[in-house]
Amino acid sequence: MLELQGALPSARLVNGTPVVNELRRVKSDLELDLMKKAALIADGAMTATAEKVEPGVTMADLAEEVEHQLRIRGSRTPSFPTHIFSYGYAESHDSTMATGLEPIADGEAVMFDFGAVWAGYCSDFGRTIVSGEPHPDYERVYQVMLAAQEAGRTAAVPGALASEVNAACRAPIEEAGLGEFFRHRMGHGIGLDVHEQPFISEEDRTPLEPGMTFTDEPSILWDGHFAVRIEDVVVCGEGGGRTLNELSGEAVIRQVAEKSA
Repeated sequence: MLELQGALPSARLVNGTPVVNELRRVKSDLELDLMKKAALIADGAMTATAEKVEPGVTMADLAEEVEHQLRIRGSRTPSFPTHIFSYGYAESHDSTMATGLEPIADGEAVMFDFGAVWAGYCSDFGRTIVSGEPHPDYERVYQVMLAAQEAGRTAAVPGALASEVNAACRAPIEEAGLGEFFRHRMGHGIGLDVHEQPFISEEDRTPLEPGMTFTDEPSILWDGHFAVRIEDVVVCGEGGGRTLNELSGEAVIRQVAEKSA
């Protein structure tokens, strides 16, 4: 920028980010094919890593495995730093967020948040896996989260405002009495960058258009109990959004046999 100003001292420089972002919002069929590939790479990395979630393994170990699985599937770099964390597991972490070197406890809900890159296009992906016996309320809350994700996807039709889609996603969580534990927006635009506009949030009133791509990522962070989240990439279209990911979002609870001494 400084060199450009030096070369054109009489020119007035204007921030072109808003223009570029608007041009990026609607994806061509070719771009959607590339984003589909990035989404499938994330699916495959999750499938390969899921079997390694067991008590005693650290979240840092799992993050390394995720990034290894991304690379061998063709994503030379993750689309953002891989996050693997838990939240509010009362017995082990005293209602705080835990990441990194803490070993996973039996019954702990472990949340994955990562993405792949294919030919410059990004995916953003999330799942929650429990190893062992989950909290008694886990299955009920997980089903509420799935209902929220589906409500957001269904509402993502051309002409709907981003804020309306966010409200549709939030509604099942509110109806279940868990609204205070849904603490962020439904999602964000994605493409050449992992975070683009529009944001599927309370304050963004952008009308959706066919071919817009964004994340559908509701979560429930229940203090002192556990947290659940899921994330897929969705394309706006007639009749509702189309999900680029193919990995099932159903709850994964791994029953790990006791290891003999």
